[in-house]
Amino acid sequence: MAETSFPRPAAHNHDVEEGNVFTPRFDAAGLITAVVTDARDGELLMVAHMNAEALQLTIETGIAHYWSRSRQSLWKKGETSGNLQSVVELGTDCDQDALWLKVRVAGDGPTCHTGRRSCFYRNIVAHDGKPSLVMKF
Repeated sequence: MAETSFPRPAAHNHDVEEGNVFTPRFDAAGLITAVVTDARDGELLMVAHMNAEALQLTIETGIAHYWSRSRQSLWKKGETSGNLQSVVELGTDCDQDALWLKVRVAGDGPTCHTGRRSCFYRNIVAHDGKPSLVMKF
């Protein structure tokens, strides 16, 4: 099992925003949001969550790991499908409470469990003020 100890966030925002110490801010459930894009073309692939163990495994292995809120378990993305996500770049936002992973997807490339490249395959449109979903692709 990966070591899951990250430094506590600094007491001063300046240190968090301008310093060089990675101090991820996990929410009350122990999770941090992870936005995932394709390193080749910037396509938004998915949004997921990581706990400290998933984040540490991602850093150590270079393969994206997440925390499944629905299954309440660690999840190595693509482990069963073969579409592993190799992390090309891992960034954080100004207050270190969100992550941005730029990845290369192995296999035939789908990221979404529906078999699509991206989980964001529908747009919300309004007709007479009522929202509905339409396919993007």
